[in-house]
Amino acid sequence: MSMARIDDLGDRLVVWNLNAARRGALTPDYYAALHEVIATAAATPRIVAVILASEGGFFCAGGDLSVLATRAAQTEAERRGNVDRLHDLVRAITGCPKPMIAAVEGGAAGAGMSLALACDFTVASDTARFTAAYVKAGLVPDAGLTHFLSALLPRAMVSRMVLLGEPVPADRLHALGALSELAPEGGAFDAAMALADRLAQGPSATQGDIKALIASAATGDLMAQLDAERDAMARAQGSPEAAEGINAFLEKRAPDFAKLRSVS
Repeated sequence: MSMARIDDLGDRLVVWNLNAARRGALTPDYYAALHEVIATAAATPRIVAVILASEGGFFCAGGDLSVLATRAAQTEAERRGNVDRLHDLVRAITGCPKPMIAAVEGGAAGAGMSLALACDFTVASDTARFTAAYVKAGLVPDAGLTHFLSALLPRAMVSRMVLLGEPVPADRLHALGALSELAPEGGAFDAAMALADRLAQGPSATQGDIKALIASAATGDLMAQLDAERDAMARAQGSPEAAEGINAFLEKRAPDFAKLRSVS
């Protein structure tokens, strides 16, 4: 039985983590499904968003400790390769030209939190908890978690999360701006779908360019970002999406960006 499933809902793709028995711990099936979904979304104009969700009431517990316990028998080079395969997922999420939405029920731990925070939108139920307890297993964070936490949260909180392994409730992370939206318990997926509905009303190719600008702004300097914005704006001004958006504004009507995707 596969531990992952892909649902094609027309203008969006949903990849489901089905490893409910182990609280959504990462599996090779999930790695493969996530890579497939992202590649399909990038190559398919009708797809405007990708949603990550899990069955069983818990988003993702990260690495399976019963698997990680066997890694000591490997060489360090082999262990680096295993981590790189996880890191390729993070690279794929951040590099996908379509917005990615994580729907977090129950909680996210370890690399599961990394995957959730790597998404462009992280929606969580108001009862969810986020945990980075690597230190309790004698391990260090991976999958970009120290990057995401340091970019989103005060250092004092990051230190408590990763040095003490303290869990943080979703409502506190939302109050600090680290989560996109809170939903009632059981409602994270519906809230993610509503976000995808809003994205579907917009210019998908332009959204991809904006996502890339946000990513470059996080790591580059002002001079480089000005050049990146210049180039992106010059491309945008000649695009069909800009023509539709500007004409709709001048004609005092709602833009119809979806029609452009239907003829792509």
